[in-house]
Amino acid sequence: MNKYVNGVLTPLTAVEIAELETSLGVLESNRLANKARIERDSLLAETDYLALSDNTMSAAMIAYRQALRDITDQTGFPTSVTWPTKP
Repeated sequence: MNKYVNGVLTPLTAVEIAELETSLGVLESNRLANKARIERDSLLAETDYLALSDNTMSAAMIAYRQALRDITDQTGFPTSVTWPTKP
């Protein structure tokens, strides 16, 4: 990888390459986290009607919705997400 310094193409140093790789890793992690949160929010929205005050949710549905809210607490999040099964 190269960069321009005063109009001259110069190779990046090992430190600069490491910094770029770290930055790219952070960006990818953020992208995956946002993608998982969007999916989680969509799955929660599908069952929001069950949480209305005139409805009684089953224990399984309460547990499912809580598991969705806890997705971000999973070990390995956001690169490895285990999605709960909808009852």
